[in-house]
Amino acid sequence: MIRLFKHYIPHSVLLLGLIDLVLLMVAGDFAWRLRADQLGMTVGGMSERLDPLVAFTGVMLTAMIAVGVYGADALRSVRFASARLLVAISLGIIALAVLNSVLGGHMFWRSTLFYAMLASIAALVMNRLIVGGILGTAAFRRRVLVLGAGPRSLRLRTLDERPEAGFVIVGFVGMNESNPVVEEAIQRTAIHNLKRHVENLGVSEVVLALEERRNALPLKDLLRIKTAGVHVNEFSSFMERETGRVDLDTVNPSWFIFSDGFSSGRAFSSGAKRLFDVAASLLLLALTAPVIALFAILVKLDSKGPAFFRQKRVGLYGQSFDVIKLRSMRTDAEINGAQYATKNDPRVTRIGNFIRKVRIDELPQAWSVLIGEMSFVGPRPERPEFVEGLEDKLTYYAERHMVKPGITGWAQVNYPYGASMEDSRHKLEYDLYYVKNYTPFLDILIILQTLRVVLWHEGAR
Repeated sequence: MIRLFKHYIPHSVLLLGLIDLVLLMVAGDFAWRLRADQLGMTVGGMSERLDPLVAFTGVMLTAMIAVGVYGADALRSVRFASARLLVAISLGIIALAVLNSVLGGHMFWRSTLFYAMLASIAALVMNRLIVGGILGTAAFRRRVLVLGAGPRSLRLRTLDERPEAGFVIVGFVGMNESNPVVEEAIQRTAIHNLKRHVENLGVSEVVLALEERRNALPLKDLLRIKTAGVHVNEFSSFMERETGRVDLDTVNPSWFIFSDGFSSGRAFSSGAKRLFDVAASLLLLALTAPVIALFAILVKLDSKGPAFFRQKRVGLYGQSFDVIKLRSMRTDAEINGAQYATKNDPRVTRIGNFIRKVRIDELPQAWSVLIGEMSFVGPRPERPEFVEGLEDKLTYYAERHMVKPGITGWAQVNYPYGASMEDSRHKLEYDLYYVKNYTPFLDILIILQTLRVVLWHEGAR
């Protein structure tokens, strides 16, 4: 994987994205030349059309990231990828048409956009048909040797079996575990020279997956492997990189202390984040005020009670604040006390069901962002009644409150809505990844992927 601004991007995704970038430039240039030929115009030099080409490519790539074109499902299914490509390119063309209208119609011709859309669809789908088969093989995956043959190694093998995995396990070495779970593991005692074994297998990374590391670390072997230029990683960090979450089953306080993350450069990032929050919340409130007003009226007409409701949530450093949302449930929804929403929840009103699916009920939270109680991106703010129990049952739960809560977040775009303790645990793993690896780049990625969640109704309840 390539690490960009502390976030890991699989080699296959990076390669596919770079090819898409080139193809979009070619498609845009083709459309320009075709339309110029129809009108009998001279094509002119590249410098004359570079700005619209860059704008076209940038908007299209942004739309593709936003709707999940580079997600795991899209990478392993051409049909799935093609459907999302059609949506992304359509949204991109609409955005460019609006931009062209704002700029006075001098940058993009509608006919050129039409030709560019057709050429882009054909080129990008063909790219996935041709390159997709290559990306599905081990040629683009890192070759990993696992030291260990216990349950952790079994988890790595399960991870390796995913079609979108960015690595392939070429072998397991049993480090004298009493009860090996991975039957094909070769015992360390059967390998005369582990460094030579690594070289013979063409290994690019060794992962230490011992169940018990006390007095069991093969330090000499690891030192020789490391000095030979092979990357050595331990289980928890490997899982964080490959899954985008912190593995609560294996981490301990020392891992948080000594692993990479919690950058000291956050003062600048936090300042930039706050400036973005203020500007974006003002813009969002201005643009969506008619939508909020319309659905406030519909909520009032649909059921008895106020259009908006306030609810206590836990924010930065565990401080409580009031969140404002459009009411989507009956006023007696929590007459028996606080409880999580469930699938097909009978407490949800007819209008409430719709505004939850498209996230319109979340729009008034932009006010909380504007006054600084929330951010656009961060862990979902939970209710005090739930937080108290979760902090008792889930280790490191309090650490998610070290950043401001958000309207959207890493957990929301990666994990579907859930109301069980196991769901809360999985969401905490994603939240801790965000708290540990926060950068403006990750925020932008989450905001773009939120559109995917809204479009495909992922996670809404």
